Amino acid sequence: MRDRQLFRLAAVCGAVILATLYGQRGPATDWSIDTEWIKARYGAWGGPGVRAAPGPMDAVALKDYAPKPSVVVPETSVPKARYPAVDIHTHVTARTPEEVKEWVRTMDEVGIETSVVLTGATGAEFDKLVDLYLKPYPTRFQLYCGLERRDMDKPDYPERAVLELVRCYQQGARGVGEITDKGSGLTRDTNLARDKRLHPDDPRLDRFWQKCAELKIPISLHVADHPSCWTPLDVHQERTPDYQHFNQYGKDVSSHEELIAMRNRTLAKHPKTIFVACHLGNQGHDLAALGKELDRYPNLYLDISARDYEVGRTPRAAVKFLTKYKDRILFGTDMGRQKEMFQAWWRLFESGDEFMPGRVWWRYYGLELPAPVLESLYRGNARRILNRAKGVS
Repeated sequence: MRDRQLFRLAAVCGAVILATLYGQRGPATDWSIDTEWIKARYGAWGGPGVRAAPGPMDAVALKDYAPKPSVVVPETSVPKARYPAVDIHTHVTARTPEEVKEWVRTMDEVGIETSVVLTGATGAEFDKLVDLYLKPYPTRFQLYCGLERRDMDKPDYPERAVLELVRCYQQGARGVGEITDKGSGLTRDTNLARDKRLHPDDPRLDRFWQKCAELKIPISLHVADHPSCWTPLDVHQERTPDYQHFNQYGKDVSSHEELIAMRNRTLAKHPKTIFVACHLGNQGHDLAALGKELDRYPNLYLDISARDYEVGRTPRAAVKFLTKYKDRILFGTDMGRQKEMFQAWWRLFESGDEFMPGRVWWRYYGLELPAPVLESLYRGNARRILNRAKGVS
């Protein structure tokens, strides 16, 4: 026991010396003797199997760590989706006619039938996007409008919000979104007192959600965020430093649990309105709990955008989940319009490849989704719930 303690002390001292040589501060804590750290890092066994010792890697910054694996595995190329796909979650990533034309060329190459652009825009800004996207390509894009946000504390706000929604619908909007609440309300104003913030279940929005149901247009609703955003930015943080600017820990915002409850109250209050919860509803880390939400709320749908890492790290559970709820989940990206990005999605869904590069810490494993699940995910569900009424002439 004494030798082991001396060894750990020597390792920490060595790390401090090396960090100093590399111009960095030494560690404040010897995590190697912390039981929680050991379990999180090594599991129940509790060790790497060899004696740890100091060395040059002690000076490697976490944000720079990008190991090159030695494992040799097949790499399947899937250049085009098996079925023409609808991307339910994109943004205004093209702002000129030539950029839009280039986007359409990429869509043709990778097999995207329609891209749904979550503009979040109202008024003149939305009208300009109609001219840019819908008039030249009325069948290749759908535009969602935003929510009127001016003077939300005024008595006439609900009426004004509905009037602008109807106006945008007449201009060509066929959905609403992305409506986002990560804890500070839809206006993202943390200066407002908590009881003044506008959350999805606020009565001021009841008429708006009801009008969406009447117009038969879905809402792209982003509530909460990945649960790691509410945990400290320390040695136990699940996601890489790339995501630390999303962190909500210690801020004056609603918790992940409170936000999910707000979303669920909205679903219950407006059962005739279709809500598409972005990013697997930010519950992709717990597919069992997410399944119960789908069972409870028939008007809840999910898009899978930007949650490749959730399904890719739990392939067996993900396949079961996507199969069971194949009529409730829609394909979306939320990651730009680069050709290789789409093809990475196709490889994840259609191949059985292992140990694929991922965007967070973990590697992905191909899902090899059955044909009926792929068809529903790629296009079937979108074709069923999207409003395809003629939008512009």
